[in-house]
Amino acid sequence: MPAQPIRVAVVNDYELVVAGLAAMLAPFREQVVLVEADSGLPVVGDVDVVLFDTFARGEGGRGLEGLVASGTARIVVFSWHTDPGVVDRALREGAGGYLHKALGAHEIVAALEKVCDGEVVRPDARLAMTDPDLDRASGAWPGQREGLSPREGEILAYITQGLSNQEIAESTYLSINSVKTYIRTAYRKIGVTRRSQAVAWGMTNGFVPDRSRVRLAD
Repeated sequence: MPAQPIRVAVVNDYELVVAGLAAMLAPFREQVVLVEADSGLPVVGDVDVVLFDTFARGEGGRGLEGLVASGTARIVVFSWHTDPGVVDRALREGAGGYLHKALGAHEIVAALEKVCDGEVVRPDARLAMTDPDLDRASGAWPGQREGLSPREGEILAYITQGLSNQEIAESTYLSINSVKTYIRTAYRKIGVTRRSQAVAWGMTNGFVPDRSRVRLAD
């Protein structure tokens, strides 16, 4: 464990996701201190690590160059999307680590410590096929209170953003038939039958990306 806690910023386009990840890490404040929580904005604080949750952001390596406004913080991607090609792309683009979302909070903290020690962390190959609906879910996600699974919430977020079924399949590494199945189950849970209704529901229930920053420590 480092002499001083690792200064961490958590980043995602959804405030709920950022808050959920921050809550997960809060009990480990002797090892990590949460400095900043950003939704849709680049990190501006002096931090050691930017933990980037890719919920509904497509490929894990996309947009890494815009996460930090200045400084030398290491970027660690936190995602369900752990296809080796996506992981390799993120590492090539400057990520210092790539974590699977099936990890528990203590495992995340241990990985952040390794990254700060200069180790490049990759997701465990045994977790690569983990379905977020069949395993523990890390943090929080839009639609959780309404009973949507992590995958259903992510797919509904893509629908709210205007993606087609094919685009969703490409972003989530699911078959088109699997995407359609998740859409049907999500629609049933939120009480809609058409895409236009799902978009309207998503826009009024936290599925529109937001922009906010909370400074948690100096």
